[in-house]
Amino acid sequence: MQYTVRVEYAHQRKIRARNKLIYRLAHWPIWIWVFFLAPGPLTFNLFAHGGGRGNLIWLGIVMLGTGLAGLFGQLPGVEPQPYILRFCEDKPNPLYRRICYTFAWNALLNFACLNLAGLVIAVMTGKWFMQQIYAYAYLPLLLVIVGLGMMGRLPRVGTSTKGEGWERRYFYGAVWAITSAQAVLLLLWKLLPRSHAGDVLKLTTFILVLGSLGAASAVGLLPRTRPILPGELMVAD
Repeated sequence: MQYTVRVEYAHQRKIRARNKLIYRLAHWPIWIWVFFLAPGPLTFNLFAHGGGRGNLIWLGIVMLGTGLAGLFGQLPGVEPQPYILRFCEDKPNPLYRRICYTFAWNALLNFACLNLAGLVIAVMTGKWFMQQIYAYAYLPLLLVIVGLGMMGRLPRVGTSTKGEGWERRYFYGAVWAITSAQAVLLLLWKLLPRSHAGDVLKLTTFILVLGSLGAASAVGLLPRTRPILPGELMVAD
């Protein structure tokens, strides 16, 4: 069968029997960041005003919680051995994976949508309402994303790991596009003066980074964005 995107084959991938300690430790900060971002208004305060005592307290709670989960192998990538080895196997997706990836999707989608809305409003009205947007819109959108996760409607959050070979590419494609766009937007926010021209440039750049990296991910040009096709074995990170 001919595919319009670059693909990988499961039997060509190197198989790990266990995850090395350095590999497990390297994945821990990812989940610290995911859950640290969960209280959106508190995170907004961090980036807008430098944060405060509440951010430090929440960081400590997150580090303790994720650290304990990691010790018991209850974080994706921090398990003693990979959970998914055989591609297309209809294997139950553990609760900890479903929770972690649901909040990972929140960290990606919620902040991207709210920042995009704030940019559009700023360009159209000449005023910034980011604090109000996060105060009133973050929680409802979080509840929608968590609800979709509970119903298994998000990639990597279903009750089965059967579609992992394709679903992982959607997740990592979103990571590449949204994380890069957010980083560039933060840089422009710090460097550009507050003006209509500056706001237009921020919005244009944000959309261009999202679109270009999203397109590159869609055709499998970026790491971990190629679908894994049926073969023998695979390791899903």
